Amino acid sequence: MRFAVLAAADSWYARDLGRAAAGDFEITTLPFSEINATMGGELRVISAGRDLADFDAVIVRTMPPGSLEQVVFRMDCLARYEAAGGVVINPARAIEAAVDKFLTSAKLQAAGLLTPRTIVCQTADDAMAAFGALGGDVVLKPIFGSEGRGITRLNDEALALRAFKMLTQLGAVLYIQEFIEHEGCDLRLLLIGERVLAMRRKNP
Repeated sequence: MRFAVLAAADSWYARDLGRAAAGDFEITTLPFSEINATMGGELRVISAGRDLADFDAVIVRTMPPGSLEQVVFRMDCLARYEAAGGVVINPARAIEAAVDKFLTSAKLQAAGLLTPRTIVCQTADDAMAAFGALGGDVVLKPIFGSEGRGITRLNDEALALRAFKMLTQLGAVLYIQEFIEHEGCDLRLLLIGERVLAMRRKNP
């Protein structure tokens, strides 16, 4: 089988997929930044000169940073490719939910799963009120997926105000969660149809 992986060529997950394929499957890494679409007849979605329709499936782990227009266009291309019969793993709707921490948290809470107390706002004043309401010890995260980058624990009022003001000047949405003490490990769950694979990851 032939798989297109939408990722940077040097990304760890592209390397891991290549290793897992072990020569049994063809893995081609294509950049999100070069996606374009052609209409006027059959819809074609292309990256780096390769038509996604030439592959048995397209694998997407995450959406890289970009402007709002770029991210929406990339998501639209994946959704239209799926609607035309293409296979995308993970589907565009799943990526949309996973990339957006607000949407993820809302869906988890609606499903009855425990989630940290979270306040999402757009002004420094509201963020400072959230800082107090959440006990003065919070975790500030980029609202869109960032693969762990830009996550900050804030427990000093002056530093919190400085961070909130700086981010609001950049047009950021402030996603603030209460800090929860933990045992230095977490669970990673992978759902494939009705099958769940899990691992326990330690990081003291």
